[in-house]
Amino acid sequence: MPTFDIVSELNEEEVRNATENANRELSTRFDFRNVEASFEYKEASVVMSAEDDFQLKQMMDILRNALVKRSVDTSSMERNDSQHTGKNHRQTVTFKQGIEQPLAKKIVKLIKDKKLKVQASIQGDQLRVTGKKRDDLQSVMALLKQEDMGQPLQFNNFRD
Repeated sequence: MPTFDIVSELNEEEVRNATENANRELSTRFDFRNVEASFEYKEASVVMSAEDDFQLKQMMDILRNALVKRSVDTSSMERNDSQHTGKNHRQTVTFKQGIEQPLAKKIVKLIKDKKLKVQASIQGDQLRVTGKKRDDLQSVMALLKQEDMGQPLQFNNFRD
């Protein structure tokens, strides 16, 4: 029986490269001259620090543009509240990985509502979709690409 897995993975190397590119762009920007501002990559998150809250918003745009240039889907980004310590403002941007239980249930319900002849089962932080025909599985992929799940989804491990 043909199967495939629905996962939500992040290419951490591309995020690290985008962070380094954003740092380079920060050093060349005129509005950030003589300002202590930086991006720092830490375990699937990016810490932005600047002297002003307005600069953090500008840095967020710089980071988003760098991620888009590196083909990283920005819908996986989650901005945390900014923290003010002394003269610095810090903000952490985390990246969602894996499919959490509520989203997995939403995907399974969506597949069942379309009455496709496939079975979707939740396996940890991914979903396995099984069907009798390859065309049914491809229609599930097309359906999920059309829907906005708030998180990037990838389809891998396709087997006939």
